[in-house]
Amino acid sequence: MKQYQVGIIGATGMVGQRFATLLENHPWFTVKKLAASARSAGKTYEEALGDRWCMSTPVPESMKNMVVLDASKVEEVADGLDFVFCAVDMPKDQIRALEEAYAKAECPVVSNNSAHRHTPDVPMVVPEINPEHTGIIPAQRKRLGTKKGFIAVKSNCSLQSYVPALHPLRKYGLTKVLATTYQAISGAGKTFEHWPEMVDNLIPYIGGEEEKSEKEPLKLWGHIEGDVIVDASGPSITTQCLRVPVSDGHTAAVFMSFENKPSIEQIKEDWAGFVGEAQKRNLPSAPKQFLHYFEENDQPQIKTARELEHGMAISIGRLREDSQYDYKFVCMSHNTLRGAAGGAVLLAELLADQGWMD
Repeated sequence: MKQYQVGIIGATGMVGQRFATLLENHPWFTVKKLAASARSAGKTYEEALGDRWCMSTPVPESMKNMVVLDASKVEEVADGLDFVFCAVDMPKDQIRALEEAYAKAECPVVSNNSAHRHTPDVPMVVPEINPEHTGIIPAQRKRLGTKKGFIAVKSNCSLQSYVPALHPLRKYGLTKVLATTYQAISGAGKTFEHWPEMVDNLIPYIGGEEEKSEKEPLKLWGHIEGDVIVDASGPSITTQCLRVPVSDGHTAAVFMSFENKPSIEQIKEDWAGFVGEAQKRNLPSAPKQFLHYFEENDQPQIKTARELEHGMAISIGRLREDSQYDYKFVCMSHNTLRGAAGGAVLLAELLADQGWMD
């Protein structure tokens, strides 16, 4: 595999920091440029971060003294790069415009942002679920007038806490899903140090999260028709999303019903045997086993399961029959690894392996 020269846009934020740590020793990708807002531009990465470094490992040595560029100076940042990762904190219309500007500068964008998730010709991909959606890229390039540039996005972090477990079960005619997500504070880009109000607290509302959680799975499960991705018509999904006093890791309590109800043993077999495209291609960031089922009644627990397979695996437990739906279970994922930066790095690996970055 060739070495790709990459940039991180929004490098000073929490997800940008996570990108920096994940890419520090990546076998395929070398970080050549860091970009952020104009107020960080001109400073070294370490200076721009100040006391805002949130990761448990130190600032990567190779990036410490890199001078941060102004993300709005697209040509300067894009020059010489094979593609960029994007995790900026801006209004959605500005993010859409910025990402399109990079794509039009012939610099592909792998985005952690939600701004383009519902753009019909932008693939929103979880490599184990819908790798074929990258096939929409030629249609997007035609619209943008580009030869190489395009935008690809990862889904909302909370989806990873229930959609991967549902995915192998769709063959039984999954009709309806109810999911309540219990979401870590890092999903808001916060730590307990910077958000002390969350200690011993629960907030039963996360702006826009329920709409994303109900709609985005239907795009993942959709199909390409002409020049657009058409959402799946079902299952019907309803969600509630709560912010809980946990540093990292989103948990979901999930209820599901089927047209052709499988047995508990069949479901567990489907989870254990599931292999996605990321595993088939042996991508560097892919977990060897994507879905892990725990038989113990008190598992999976955030503290012990969130780092499973470097935080890229999905942990499932407590599968049992339900009085209103066919079955219920709990599911958990690391929201800033599998759910955010790690998921975007895995998507970039898929795109590179499929040849879209060349």
